[in-house]
Amino acid sequence: MLLPGYYYDLTISRMDSTGAWLDAAGEDILLPHPECPVNAQAGDITNVFLYLDRNNKLRATTRKAAAQAGEYAFLQVKSTGQQGAFLDWGLDKDLLVPHKEQQEPLRVGRRYLVRVCHDQQQRLMASTRLDNYLLEENRDLRQGEQVDLIVWMFTDLGAKVIVNHLYHGLIYTDDLLPGLKRGDKLKGYVVKIRPDGKLDISLQPAGSAGVEAARTILLKQLEQQELLPLTDASPPEEIRRRLGISKKLFKKAVGGLLKEAVITLEIGGIKLKQK
Repeated sequence: MLLPGYYYDLTISRMDSTGAWLDAAGEDILLPHPECPVNAQAGDITNVFLYLDRNNKLRATTRKAAAQAGEYAFLQVKSTGQQGAFLDWGLDKDLLVPHKEQQEPLRVGRRYLVRVCHDQQQRLMASTRLDNYLLEENRDLRQGEQVDLIVWMFTDLGAKVIVNHLYHGLIYTDDLLPGLKRGDKLKGYVVKIRPDGKLDISLQPAGSAGVEAARTILLKQLEQQELLPLTDASPPEEIRRRLGISKKLFKKAVGGLLKEAVITLEIGGIKLKQK
């Protein structure tokens, strides 16, 4: 049985004036004519997203939804009503956040981080009660592994993030990039798995890989300007703003380049050594 909220590769069983009818395990699902691939014909396989129309019947679309079921997205409220709030997620039919799934009353025009999921009748909905869905304990990640992140909220410690659409994670303030906003999607690395199963995350790889990445960033900046106005005394915020790396990685990269005699330290900053 195919469920709404996911992408599927389905075969066109027949074409008519309304569009392409897709074979879904014996059930035909309509892909409306305006969304059919050019020169589509019976026997072709096409990738579609399934959702429920206003009559709760499965429909197909080639439009890209902001998220599949089980994923998180930062979406804007288009309207509110007796059922709840309706979000714009890229499809003709808006995504409902029922009142009981709202951490706080949602307001039209504002954007919220939500999880796309199913209700008990397998209808698509969204929730802002993210803690109800995130797993408390890490089950499969290892230290140093690259992960997908969505920025959830900012605290005194740093930024809480959602890791691989499954787990809680935290990026400490010293590792944050300038301009990072709620809802941003980016890559990160597992630095530490805490005893409670939650994850400490960095935006740079750990160990030698992180130093090598910092070295590359530093050299690129030095090639673009005669003097890079950063030193060991520069505030961590200034280093992050200019280079997007932590002060710790900056110092390691500078130390390595000094040993190799690639750079020189000047009164106002760092320069590439003249060849």
